[in-house]
Amino acid sequence: MFRQRIQSGLLISAALFAAAWWLPFNGWLVVLLALTAIALWEFYGLLDGAHIPHFPYVGIAGGLALILGTGVLKAAPGRIEIIVLFGILVAVLLRQFPQKNNPRPLETIAGTLFGVLYVAFLFNFFTRLLVDWGDHDGRLLALYAIVVVKLSDVGAFFIGCAIGRHKLIPRISPAKSWEGCLGGIGASVLGSLAAFVLARPYWQQVRFCWGDAIALGILLSLAGIAGDLTESLFKRAAGVKDSGRIILGMGGLLDMLDSLLFAVPMLYVYATFFLT
Repeated sequence: MFRQRIQSGLLISAALFAAAWWLPFNGWLVVLLALTAIALWEFYGLLDGAHIPHFPYVGIAGGLALILGTGVLKAAPGRIEIIVLFGILVAVLLRQFPQKNNPRPLETIAGTLFGVLYVAFLFNFFTRLLVDWGDHDGRLLALYAIVVVKLSDVGAFFIGCAIGRHKLIPRISPAKSWEGCLGGIGASVLGSLAAFVLARPYWQQVRFCWGDAIALGILLSLAGIAGDLTESLFKRAAGVKDSGRIILGMGGLLDMLDSLLFAVPMLYVYATFFLT
């Protein structure tokens, strides 16, 4: 299982890296749509496990519309997202009206909308990076996020396995430790500095310095850990170990992307205020 986990993690990280580096924008958009659809399906599967009613097809269609609207229309930041989210809200409410035998309409509406916000809205920050910073710098930012966050995951895993003694939040994730958390932050900072040095000659709009590399190494690692713990909380509520079985040795796609769901928005916010 350990070997399968490492192999799957390396292969998927390499695939994401390759897609962000070589695919044209439309190809990258197709990858984002596919990942969003699978991750949303897995999230709604967690709601099934927790016996929370929802409208999975409406939620998945809405999540894809959010990604597609941002990528195709390329409107000003936030404008198209507001319009699409309004449409999703209306669609979920209208879908509820014909249900005659659903005694839990509030949970149905809330569960469906939360899936869109948690998966599609957060994952859409990848699209926003490419739209707002252009195909060149946006692509570099996306690559930077993948490298730093996944190195944080690797550092936390190995350090936690080697010397982890003090549990982080055992009621949510018994395997995670403070030592692993610190190891993840250290690996993230080192990876951020290395990525900064390698990418330094290629930035066009983004203004990056050593201080930004260190700050982002810490912030993205903490955001990734928070994203990982959040999904662990959902899995415990659903009574399952993994969000799915699509990835050998690791579980579901959502298990692989959970840290990026929080880290990429963090990078977007930081870049908006400090890297322009």
